[in-house]
Amino acid sequence: MKKIFLATFLFVTAIVIAQDKKEQSKSQIVEAACGQCQFGMEGYGCELAVRIDGKPYFIDGTSIDSHGDAHATDGFCAAIRKATVVGEIKDNRFVVSKFKLLPEEKKTQ
Repeated sequence: MKKIFLATFLFVTAIVIAQDKKEQSKSQIVEAACGQCQFGMEGYGCELAVRIDGKPYFIDGTSIDSHGDAHATDGFCAAIRKATVVGEIKDNRFVVSKFKLLPEEKKTQ
């Protein structure tokens, strides 16, 4: 009986862990920019942040300088860009496992 209980417990635990990892691996499109320059966050210099559901979060797992010149006309300090990300919010920060900056949308007149 103990072996059946243990096997059932391990099986259910494995399903829960797999489901949790599946939830974390979903990609989403977010706004990305310098937290201080574009999102008005308090900090100690230019730092990459994302805005999810209207709330900005600083990012762990990539940096503002990993995606080009932050102070260029299309850089994170001058513009809010779109990015596809995979990660999760931990301790009020977004821990990213994948970050892909999307091409800028052409403005039509």
